[in-house]
Amino acid sequence: MKFERQRVSFMSRGITCGGYLFTPPRQTTARLPCVVMANGFSGTMDWILPDFAKAFASSGFATLIFDYRHLGESEGIPRQLIEPSEQLTDLRNAIAFVKRQDIVDPNRIALWGTSLGGSHVVRIAAEDQTISAVIGNMPAIDAIKGSNVKAKIKKTGGTNIQLVTASVKLLVAGVVDTVRGWLGFNPCYLKVFGKPGKAFFADPALAARFENLKKNSPTWRNKVAARFLFKAPRYKEGTFEKIKAPILLTLATDDVEVSIDYIKEKARNARSVEIKEYPSSHFDLYHGEVLTSVIEDQLAFLNKKLMPSPRQSVETA
Repeated sequence: MKFERQRVSFMSRGITCGGYLFTPPRQTTARLPCVVMANGFSGTMDWILPDFAKAFASSGFATLIFDYRHLGESEGIPRQLIEPSEQLTDLRNAIAFVKRQDIVDPNRIALWGTSLGGSHVVRIAAEDQTISAVIGNMPAIDAIKGSNVKAKIKKTGGTNIQLVTASVKLLVAGVVDTVRGWLGFNPCYLKVFGKPGKAFFADPALAARFENLKKNSPTWRNKVAARFLFKAPRYKEGTFEKIKAPILLTLATDDVEVSIDYIKEKARNARSVEIKEYPSSHFDLYHGEVLTSVIEDQLAFLNKKLMPSPRQSVETA
């Protein structure tokens, strides 16, 4: 792969967000289509996103990855606070940032979002008609109706009673943290991965994945302010229908974190939507041969929607 990487930053409502702009080696002065990437829950830009960004940039696309406020290399106190409304603000400002870059064609901007970030790009694309393409990678568009609770219980072998008990513990932590936030105190944190009732993800089968994440993502932290439980995204009916840009959804058939049936139901009335499914779980879709297939399909979509055809290039010249 051939690409260049530049450390960048941009302001987002008083907060400096850190990022990296990946670009192909410059062989022309022509402006480039650009992909703006929105990360998933608790994720930082030093893990997973670079795999996609390197592939996109090597194929001719400028690509921006960045950390939301309160996470990774971006500013924001307290740390490890996930506020979807603020992350949407950061994403809007990330789009504005790339549009100001001389090497970027502001009329060819694609949004790419994974998991929680997938919800963000769907919402932004519905309100911003200048977006040219949208990729939702296992988008978590609704934390309640779009969750896959039954599949998760079956996979982990837990009982309904155990689920209720764990859920109550999480909700109590969420209430405590919300009150602490109102009072200006430090957050009450839950682990991202850990024991039931003390973490957002508790499936023992994920232990190796999160251990790998911890080792290879220097800025990631295994904790998140518990108040997120009351701020998780909810899908607003008609959102997909408002998106003018073509959409690609890449989904994991064995996903127990989000319901792919719910996603397909809501997306079926979009103006232009393609759906690709892969025999994988939510977290395994980021790794190995499945990841290679996902990137290939996403690149094919981006090339089709954002790159001019040879005939168009001749006509333009």
